[in-house]
Amino acid sequence: MATYECKTCGMSVNATCAKCNEPLQNDVLVKDDGSDVQISKCPTGHGKIKSPMCCGSDMTCSVS
Repeated sequence: MATYECKTCGMSVNATCAKCNEPLQNDVLVKDDGSDVQISKCPTGHGKIKSPMCCGSDMTCSVS
């Protein structure tokens, strides 16, 4: 399970898909302009979300 952590305050978050209850997996989405965005995705294909934010910044997670 991806664990996102705020580098400012240290809060951490684990997330699961509300449809299938599977832990979300960390991933990277490459945008059309070549830049990338860290995301969390459902391993069974229910969708993806932008990574959570805390203290005004994206929380980070190690890509395994």
